[in-house]
Amino acid sequence: MDVAQCNVKGGDGGAGCVAFRREAHVPRGGPDGGDGGGGGDVWLRASRNVASLLAFRDHPHRKAGSGTHGSGKRKHGVGGKDLVVDVPEGTIVYGPENELLADLVRHGDQWLAARGGQGGRGNARFLSNARRAPSFAEQGEYGEERWLRLELKLLADAALIGFPNAGKSTLISAISAAKPKIANYPFTTLEPHLGVVRWRDREFVLADMPGLIEGAAEGRGLGHQFLRHIERARVLIVLCDLAPDDGRAPDEQARVLLDELRRYRPDLLDRPRVIVGSKADVATEPFDGLAVSAVTRDGLDEFVSQVAVLVDEARNAEGEPEPFVVLRPAEQGFSVVREGSHSWRVRGRPAERAVALADVTTADAIAYVQQRLRRMGVERALARAGARDGDVVRIGTVELTYEEAM
Repeated sequence: MDVAQCNVKGGDGGAGCVAFRREAHVPRGGPDGGDGGGGGDVWLRASRNVASLLAFRDHPHRKAGSGTHGSGKRKHGVGGKDLVVDVPEGTIVYGPENELLADLVRHGDQWLAARGGQGGRGNARFLSNARRAPSFAEQGEYGEERWLRLELKLLADAALIGFPNAGKSTLISAISAAKPKIANYPFTTLEPHLGVVRWRDREFVLADMPGLIEGAAEGRGLGHQFLRHIERARVLIVLCDLAPDDGRAPDEQARVLLDELRRYRPDLLDRPRVIVGSKADVATEPFDGLAVSAVTRDGLDEFVSQVAVLVDEARNAEGEPEPFVVLRPAEQGFSVVREGSHSWRVRGRPAERAVALADVTTADAIAYVQQRLRRMGVERALARAGARDGDVVRIGTVELTYEEAM
């Protein structure tokens, strides 16, 4: 499975506590409510121990731990545990709008997929000279949640490309420890298989790709799904069947296969490649190039040697690929948008967070929120936009009534 949907959700923050110190001989103890713990984050991490995205098929949801609430005596809540989700090396992450977010290339590469919510502050945090007994605390913030599309592009040094039933699986099983399904009918291989090939003091990863057919570049026969995995191969091995059932000549097979690669991605033809004939022990078609037999092992040493040299040269030329991630800077500021003749929407993380964390069920809390919004310049921005007494102002999920400042 090389494409999957994943829902990630950061843990919710715990609520702050409203509490007052109550001890013998201390009749008017001050506020001592503790803060809520922050929610955990969700991370995606590339791991060589994961081979596919199959785990997301039946269980697409991943959620980090939530923080616990604060309590009296300034006891803070415990932060939620981060969740690390392992994905295969070579996983590309796309957002809800199909935007590219991350490319996790190598083992250990990781990316922050969903932030945990901030824990609310307890009422002890709001003690001031003007507010001696704050009767409110902040609520915990909800963790970030969104759907992601995960796409796997295999990381292989070399890729076997050929028509169905050309002998690719037999060849990779003969030169590596890979054990793909082998049968005498087309499309035996429906998913790519990787095998490690050792040659003298070096080794490389070889991928057995499902058979291609004419029109694969246009998506025929799941062509795009198969061709996707060829994109990261350093060396291409074009396997021509020397005993084809349809009598197609090896040169014609190579021409069609290379043309499919060109139409899918023209730059694939710029990569090093080896054209080799398979099934040399039962060949019925003439072939001038290197011919191999996985059954008798004729030509295998020369074939592996050629591929190993090309892989070494390609590795030295490109170096190690770097992981790619999109950094999301913290959102700054806010904006005011008219939603109706007498309604407005304030957008922006700072303003939305100020309202979302607040306990707006008490007069003190509402006054505090108004003070914060005033300091941010929200009231001034609404006035400039044309807001009038009685207009509805929506910030996040909260609705407020606008009153012109005196």
